[in-house]
Amino acid sequence: MAGDISIRLPDGSDKVLAAGTTAGELARSIGSGLAKAAVAATVDGAEVDLATVLPDGAEVAIVTDATGPGRDVIRHSTAHVMAQAVLRLWPGAHYAIGPAIEDGFYYDFELPGGAHFSEEDLGRVDEAMREIIASDQPFVRSEHTIDEALVIFRDQPFKREIIEAVRDGAEEHDAAASDGAAAISTYANGEDFVDLCRGPHVPSTGRLGHFSLTRVAGAYWRGDEKRPQLQRIYGTAWESKAALAEHLHRLEEAERRDHRKIGAELDLFSFPEEIGSGLPVFHPKGGMIRRVMEDYSRRRHEEGGYLFVATPHITKRELFEVSGHLVSFAEGMYPPMELDGGQLYYLKPMNCPFHILIYQSRQRSYRELPMRLFEFGVVYRYELSGVVHGLTRVRGLTMDDSHIFCALEQMPAEIDSLLGFVLGMLRDFGLEDFYLELSTKPEDKALGTDEEWEVATEALEVAARSAGLELVLDPGGGAFYGPKISVQARDAIGRTWQVSTIQVDFQLPQRFGLQYVGSDNARHRPVMLHRALFGSVERFLAILLEHYAGALPTWLMPEQVRVLPVKADNQPYAEAVLARLVGAGLRATVDSADSGVGARVARAKTQKIPHVVVVGDRDVEAGTIGVNRRGAERDERGVPLERFVAEVTEEVATRATGPQPKAAAAGS
Repeated sequence: MAGDISIRLPDGSDKVLAAGTTAGELARSIGSGLAKAAVAATVDGAEVDLATVLPDGAEVAIVTDATGPGRDVIRHSTAHVMAQAVLRLWPGAHYAIGPAIEDGFYYDFELPGGAHFSEEDLGRVDEAMREIIASDQPFVRSEHTIDEALVIFRDQPFKREIIEAVRDGAEEHDAAASDGAAAISTYANGEDFVDLCRGPHVPSTGRLGHFSLTRVAGAYWRGDEKRPQLQRIYGTAWESKAALAEHLHRLEEAERRDHRKIGAELDLFSFPEEIGSGLPVFHPKGGMIRRVMEDYSRRRHEEGGYLFVATPHITKRELFEVSGHLVSFAEGMYPPMELDGGQLYYLKPMNCPFHILIYQSRQRSYRELPMRLFEFGVVYRYELSGVVHGLTRVRGLTMDDSHIFCALEQMPAEIDSLLGFVLGMLRDFGLEDFYLELSTKPEDKALGTDEEWEVATEALEVAARSAGLELVLDPGGGAFYGPKISVQARDAIGRTWQVSTIQVDFQLPQRFGLQYVGSDNARHRPVMLHRALFGSVERFLAILLEHYAGALPTWLMPEQVRVLPVKADNQPYAEAVLARLVGAGLRATVDSADSGVGARVARAKTQKIPHVVVVGDRDVEAGTIGVNRRGAERDERGVPLERFVAEVTEEVATRATGPQPKAAAAGS
């Protein structure tokens, strides 16, 4: 009919609508359920408000609330409401930016008189937000010229800076207006609040409400420590009360499993202020866990045909100039030290240039390839203080680094073998739920030709798909020298951690002029594969501590068995039991009868000891023991000592994970 338009839906079907139909009206025409869940739409790939009038011939999809994009709209809209509430409570405050982030949102403010938010302020802000939501204010989009926008935000310096950056071409905001001038879009909700924003937003504040404000923090404007420090409020928002409750429960569980808390409780590591931020020291128990992890890794690498090397912690500047790190990674390096009459030395942020020098130390033959070099190499990266976080983000870290030099024709099989090796090792430590992420060429700082990147990326993709795991693309996420596969592991409460990486590198062999003599007696250039299995020992230990809530498998625990004599008279037998356990290669101790046995059992459980052995008079007479196994529903009595020794040594030898600690039930 005249005046009708036709749009295409995600299933490929076409739908005829009256001219002037909005995205929200489209959702209602499809069904009441879709209309209720709708929060925005995409038109020809661009996200828009539901009030947007649909153009003829467009491809249209409705964005619903229980999806990633839908939750982002909810969170961004909730951030606007939070900013409105803060400006009501602190008249004269300056507001900066308030994006949606993973599982939540934040907004940054400069409060009058240099005031700071306190945790107590969250309740006031929450109350004001709920009043705004209850008033069901519509989000109204408007477009303005640069000059108009500068007037609207004349009292807001951070907003003016963004607008001026758009004017000067330093920052994108929206498409050009009809006259070709830059257009600035704003959203107003209520009579007292307007914000600079691309959108989209939910139709009105009444669509929101399932949120929680989680914490306050400080943040530098634009992330620059030389710019003003702002006050930040974090929050989370979801599509339903149930989804919010489930998320808050996950946060509680994550806090319970926080490796920093567990590390202190189990006396594993610490971060002395005298040493500096992000530089951990490992106590005897933590050092034992590291030793077990590293020894097992060394054994597996030796069986896998790797050659062990060791390299120093510092080097002359020239090495990182040749490798390209001073151009592409300088911001992550410690400042140089001036030695030897003006010679500059750097702490190493990477092991790869050192392994290249080992390869380059003499002429190589094709018969030596693939050459797999391996090192537990300590590297140093100058992380900003704001991002240092326990063992997961440190400034001194131990990389379980391998660099494989191979012929081009060997590369596909070597990548496939590497991926199998990596996944097998991770499973040995009890991680089972993986997906793979393929990171491709970063357009702004990549070295090498497009052809080299295409060959490298294809080889990684083939190996990744052959592994039979989900593959997710990360466009532009590769290193400056090549693409990579990252193994992403999900832990016991569903969080995702990046662990191992495999990277293909044509660039460093070229930059260092690496060669080998082929079977044709001609010189050829090898391909270099970078591979970190743990990522870093420190970070991997943090992941394991949180995955297992501190109750590591017996083979990894620094103390595997604790022997408790019921009374002092049982001490000699307890010592004999200890000697048998230690003789079998188990890590065991005796906790003497200086207090009640119940208190000592409770103490051992608090310290996550896998096996608590109790011996009393009957055990002395019968040569037996009582066993309290971690995670077991009941104790065992009268267990023959030799049977127990055989069971635990088998558990250690097979690296059995045993029952994993379950997340606490919601509301418990």
